[in-house]
Amino acid sequence: MQAQAAAATLRVVALDDGYAAYDQEEALMAEAGARFELRPCRRDTAAAAQSVRGADIVLVRESPVPREVIAAMDRCRAIIRYGIGVDNIDMAAARERRIAVANVPDYGIDEVSSQAVALALAVVRRIQLHDAEVRSGRWSTGVLKPMYRLRGRTLGLVGYGRIARMTQEKLAGFGFGRILVNDPHAQLPPGTEAASVDEICREADLISLHAPMKPETRHLIDERRLALMRPTAILVNTARGGLVDIEALYRALASGRILGAGLDVFEHEPPDPKHPLFALDNVVVTNHIGWYSEEAMRELQLKTAQEAVRVLRGEPPSTG
Repeated sequence: MQAQAAAATLRVVALDDGYAAYDQEEALMAEAGARFELRPCRRDTAAAAQSVRGADIVLVRESPVPREVIAAMDRCRAIIRYGIGVDNIDMAAARERRIAVANVPDYGIDEVSSQAVALALAVVRRIQLHDAEVRSGRWSTGVLKPMYRLRGRTLGLVGYGRIARMTQEKLAGFGFGRILVNDPHAQLPPGTEAASVDEICREADLISLHAPMKPETRHLIDERRLALMRPTAILVNTARGGLVDIEALYRALASGRILGAGLDVFEHEPPDPKHPLFALDNVVVTNHIGWYSEEAMRELQLKTAQEAVRVLRGEPPSTG
């Protein structure tokens, strides 16, 4: 009876809302003898600290989980992120408290790789520019700005995890002549060449970022590396906004130093809509939506809930 009463008090708290339904979380937690609670804190640290008190598992999407929130976790076993990266969680503070941190590294691979390809093609074919022309009533089959074919050119991938590999797979039909990859931890398949980030910046025509966000990768693409790029280079970022110095990128795009960029992520989200970057016609932007499809969203929620159940049963998390 006592064990049953204890199990009934187990609490799994989600700090962010935004999903259409939480039936998977509710059902799986109930099976594990826990109560699922949705307590959105809207990125408010004080509200988050209040919400995590008494929680056995904390689920989080985009809200920051800094040291002061972790300090308020009086019985938490694990923080589990609805997503791939864990850069919004203070990992050092979690380690000090012996709180496990887990994520879902294997969802949305198809979606994010498709977003990377879509952004690249939109820039290559100058879709935004020509869309605006048609909508404004201007019709011309003449050249507005130069376009270049991808066949025979060089693709550069910075980071070579699941998403980068699927991005390469989807771009294979375009006939790139070389594939340069920077990832010291990856085993590269035949047909790819290991390269430094500088080499990729100097030699690639399409550069797609897939690296994790760490202190050493912040502004990985900065003024110096943008200056190395070819005038026909296109930069695509579907990974983390902080990988790119947006001010340096703006200058490179505005001056025509590089051909264009496709961005799904920004260092500060939401970004300032008045930033001059958004007035340029050689950049295509989306609102950190690369992860999304109806299937991916349900998969993410299910896998996050399954990870929570694993921890509730006394097992170590499978990720993190």
